[in-house]
Amino acid sequence: MESAIKTIITSFLSSARGGENMSGSSFQKLVKNQLGGLMEDTNSSSAVKEMQNGLDADNDGKVSFQEYLTLIGYLASNMSQRKSEPNQATS
Repeated sequence: MESAIKTIITSFLSSARGGENMSGSSFQKLVKNQLGGLMEDTNSSSAVKEMQNGLDADNDGKVSFQEYLTLIGYLASNMSQRKSEPNQATS
């Protein structure tokens, strides 16, 4: 689990270029390159922009680490729910 947490932090810092926030274009690249297997429409600039706007709690046009963690939490929760659902094909 420790390595997973380090990866989450490293991914953010790399995308934010060591800063406190990710720009819109950095967020777009992160979603497209690193989350495409977990999310739909990662190639759609407008869909990713809409997602960014939904995460941007302080409306500064950037994604802070806390806002990024909101996305990671949502993805982890969604993945957990899918894995815990009974297989529909066996019913």
